[in-house]
Amino acid sequence: MKSHASSEQGEKLQASERQKEILNILSSGNEVKFNELSKIFGVTEMTIRRDIEKMENSGLVRRTFGGAIISHIKDLTLKDRSNLMIEEKMKIGKIAASLIKEGEAVFIDSGTTTVQIARYLTPKSVNTVVTNSPQIALELQEKSISTILLGGQLLESSISLVGPIAEENLRNMAFDRAFIGATGFSVNAGLSNSNVFEIQIKKIAIQQSKEVNVVIDSSKFGVESFASFVSLDGIDRLITGNQPNNEILQLCNNIGVDILVP
Repeated sequence: MKSHASSEQGEKLQASERQKEILNILSSGNEVKFNELSKIFGVTEMTIRRDIEKMENSGLVRRTFGGAIISHIKDLTLKDRSNLMIEEKMKIGKIAASLIKEGEAVFIDSGTTTVQIARYLTPKSVNTVVTNSPQIALELQEKSISTILLGGQLLESSISLVGPIAEENLRNMAFDRAFIGATGFSVNAGLSNSNVFEIQIKKIAIQQSKEVNVVIDSSKFGVESFASFVSLDGIDRLITGNQPNNEILQLCNNIGVDILVP
């Protein structure tokens, strides 16, 4: 009995140390896959999944499709979040910007992925851009692109304009295309976000747009944030940096949602 207890204690200590190292790896803000962690620590993927499950229950990390990401990303500054998955976000922004036709009016949601769309736009590629992001408005102003910045309450965490004033302004507009960000995407919950005020802006922009494009990096797959704002059949296109899993691909194919991957 004593020997068994000592062995069990050793295993727990080993798991605890491994979980600390996993947390250190995830602290960079990038998604890490289960198979990568399995190779790093020389244990099975099932062991890694148990580690991640325990860490998720403690609020330290959150699972994504096939991997994990640190859970407190939402508490980082906008500048810090802008650097997460940056190469993938740039690719998403470039392909999203290429969809816009000359003379169109578009809505670009606030976010660290959507700002990349603004960086690839030119004065000839769009008529008017409406946004609730001061950062996006500044990007477009430097290019002399016609821009309407919604009024409203400034949300400090995301530097976005939200609330009744922004919502009312948005209801009086109509768009050829909308580009919407999200902090979570799953087959069951659809597109979700961690802030209820931003959710209302997203919902109205979707209602006022002829075509709805959702732009998310692949770390959002499998994540269910605070509240859903649209089901998958409520959008026209999903633009992401890596190919989704077969379940998502099949669902999108069944309901006619295009998937664009750079």
